[in-house]
Amino acid sequence: MRIAARAAMILAVMILAGCSATRHVPPGKLLLDDVSVEIHDTTGTLGRQQMLSFVRQRPNNKFFQLARLRLGVYNMSGNDSASKWIRKPGEPPVIFDPAAAETDASQLLKAMNNAGFLHASVRIDSFPNPEKKRTKLRYVLDPGARHRIGTLTYEFPNDTIRDILMKDSSLLVVHEGDPLDRALLERQRELMNTRLQNRGYWAFSKDFITFNADTTRNSLLTDLTLTVHPPVPAEKRSINIDTHRRYIVRNVYYIPDYDPGEGEDPRHYHAADTVRYKDITILYGRKRHLSPDVLYDNCFIRSGRMFSERDINRTYQALGRLQILKFTNIRIFPSGKTDNTGLLDVYILLTRGRSQSFSAELEGTNSEGDFGVAASVQYSHRNIGKGSETLNVKLRGSYEALSGDFSQFIHNRMLETGIEASIQFPKFKFPFLRDSFKRRVKASSAFHFSMNYQERPEYTRIISTLGWSYRWTARRDRIRYTLTPIDINYVYLPQSTNNFIDQIAPDNPLLRYSYEDHFIMRAGFNYYYTNKRTATPWNNKTQRNTFTVRANAEIAGNVLFALSSIFDRRHNFKTDPYKIFGINYSQYFRVEGDFSYLHVFNSRHALACNMSLGLGVPYGNSSILPFEKRFYGGGANGVRGWEVRTLGPGRYPGSNSVSDFIHQCGDIRMKLSMEYRVKLFWVLEGAIFVDAGNIWTIRD
Repeated sequence: MRIAARAAMILAVMILAGCSATRHVPPGKLLLDDVSVEIHDTTGTLGRQQMLSFVRQRPNNKFFQLARLRLGVYNMSGNDSASKWIRKPGEPPVIFDPAAAETDASQLLKAMNNAGFLHASVRIDSFPNPEKKRTKLRYVLDPGARHRIGTLTYEFPNDTIRDILMKDSSLLVVHEGDPLDRALLERQRELMNTRLQNRGYWAFSKDFITFNADTTRNSLLTDLTLTVHPPVPAEKRSINIDTHRRYIVRNVYYIPDYDPGEGEDPRHYHAADTVRYKDITILYGRKRHLSPDVLYDNCFIRSGRMFSERDINRTYQALGRLQILKFTNIRIFPSGKTDNTGLLDVYILLTRGRSQSFSAELEGTNSEGDFGVAASVQYSHRNIGKGSETLNVKLRGSYEALSGDFSQFIHNRMLETGIEASIQFPKFKFPFLRDSFKRRVKASSAFHFSMNYQERPEYTRIISTLGWSYRWTARRDRIRYTLTPIDINYVYLPQSTNNFIDQIAPDNPLLRYSYEDHFIMRAGFNYYYTNKRTATPWNNKTQRNTFTVRANAEIAGNVLFALSSIFDRRHNFKTDPYKIFGINYSQYFRVEGDFSYLHVFNSRHALACNMSLGLGVPYGNSSILPFEKRFYGGGANGVRGWEVRTLGPGRYPGSNSVSDFIHQCGDIRMKLSMEYRVKLFWVLEGAIFVDAGNIWTIRD
């Protein structure tokens, strides 16, 4: 089957490639067959792929650089209206446009100028072939010598701004001897503007920061002057705001029931109730849907403190975690001055969303004349305790009456009831911690519980889970942590017929395990890091190299083992393990890590690499890991040359996919993979990959 599929794919590629690429090229026009960039740069600064990204007129994409599949699909269509559905997943031929080539050449020249190559030049070479109705295009770049910064001087409107900007050397990223790179100069402007806005200069903008480059000398060294311009004179201002004055926050107001549709000035808001809590003022409407302490804990703007843009952003982030809120807007108004310092009133406008939701499902079944019914209801409340706590509850039940003789069984019906409940708190719920620490960490706490009760003719089973966890992030969500102090998984069969397990699973250990009592109480920690940037209007370039690190560790059974050793100390626990509720509990340590790397060549081609390692060690009360905690090989997330759970451990020659299922798992795992990805056409993508890895056991 695999050989046939590959043969069909190769045949399809040959057919599409065989279609005339110039079938839909108009008379007198040429198909753009290839575009290349040739760089005569001795400094090694300019990369071919980097410069090629400035070229917008590009030829039709190729499948692994072999055939233009999308163009082939398009060329299979005719000129009638019935062929439109064929053209949709295809790609029309790219017709060479001399004007577009000139535009691309000017963009390449501009890019070299911005990088400091002020005497650069671009030549366009075209290689037309009228007989084949094709042409090739080559851009020859001669950047010349690169200008550098010879001298760097600064001009400031006053000593206060000078001291703020010059005392911190990490703020100065432009130095004498650096290339005259516009991106570097822009970064310097951004850093200085941010520093001033975080030091009280609320109305300041980077438009007041400029560079003046003197290149009049016959030299590659440039005299550069950074100027922070003085404010616009009062008589010429369109708005009477002093942009170069420092401001202090006078008052902080909350309006929890603000309606943005009314467009009302918040300074004229008519509150039903006004509450003063610490140093914030809350203007409530008809209901207090958020308590004062929650509003205070999620506000980093403080009365009497110097204005800081960082505090504004932190407040936005904190309030964005409250699921009851639909919109958040912070408006700032000047409110006079004291001495030479301005005063600001800050209004935090909150618009709440729907607090509750409810859904229900009902279904009926008919299994060979046995009628049944199932129903489920789900309820959510996003502000259960007036602190934006989110409660989710789901109830499900099903019943099916069975006909026949069930004298040898326990039940004459199939019944299942279950509940799933969780509540999430948008704060760090832990005793003995300072409020300042909880606010700084910005963690959320979550509790979850589920129970499922099942009745079948052969058995009664109860499955329960219970857990508590914390989640928090850092560095603009690039780092994520999850701490799970406790998580319990409990499976219990209070009733079953004689030899039930032997009858249903004589040769399937996995199925047997699903119907055996087991108890796991674990604690875990997860770590996630990525260098992937969040696209912004001023930095939306494609990130060429991205990597992600994931790691998690968990440990189980230690607390139970310690208690068992205190109250029932014995030395034969290896042969006679300790029990809880009459069940052997698991004790183990498990750790795994994953590293992923992605290199983007262009919008259609990328290289992805991955390495993952895992180790699980049973000890104490356990001689083997629980089945669901063991590692396995093969499958879509493993070594893809093998089906899931059919690889390893080591050289183990699994031959029976049922009986060997439980044997083909291990305590150690290693997997390496490399994958070349390419976008084909329409919504189809392809990849060539190489996987390597295996699993091993610690004990035979």
